[in-house]
Amino acid sequence: MSRTSKNVFYLLLSFLTLVSGYAYLRYAYKVTDSVPFTQEIVLIILGTTATVFITSLLLNNQTAVEIEKEQRVRYIELKTGTYRQLLDLLEEMSLLKRFTRAEIVRLQFMSHKLAVIASPEVLDEYQSFLDVVNRISADDSFEGDLNKLHQALASLTVQIRQDIIGPEKSPRYSVGQIREMIRRNSTRYKSGVDKR
Repeated sequence: MSRTSKNVFYLLLSFLTLVSGYAYLRYAYKVTDSVPFTQEIVLIILGTTATVFITSLLLNNQTAVEIEKEQRVRYIELKTGTYRQLLDLLEEMSLLKRFTRAEIVRLQFMSHKLAVIASPEVLDEYQSFLDVVNRISADDSFEGDLNKLHQALASLTVQIRQDIIGPEKSPRYSVGQIREMIRRNSTRYKSGVDKR
């Protein structure tokens, strides 16, 4: 029985109880008007029955909301875990001396994991990132092309961020400014190493 049909069933049952209780109460008042104690018992039974039905309806709704909340939390955990795995893989690959076709295949297989949890925007940006990686790794390294790689990775990171926490609502920074900050932060330390 679905949640909606259970709610309708409980609502109808409560309504039936209320109507039949009212009809019985009217009858009991007429029959037992000389014995007020009987009228009070009828009121107690009617109130108890209505309370039980309303309480079961509320508990049913509360349970459904808690289950839905738990599913959302698990989905967010799965999503962030997969994104973390992707970023760890990209970090590992960026440290390689030679970037071979095997690494491209690993990145392509990562798109299957992303397809399970990622938003269409992340999937689209990941495809753009793969295109950039394919172009700049033609010589089996990222030498001289790190700026292009960081730009593509910054765009991908912004999309991942939006997928996890939602659209950017900061009045101070636009999506383009955030993308540029990520790119600058990822290249800042490299230029510091070069100056030494």
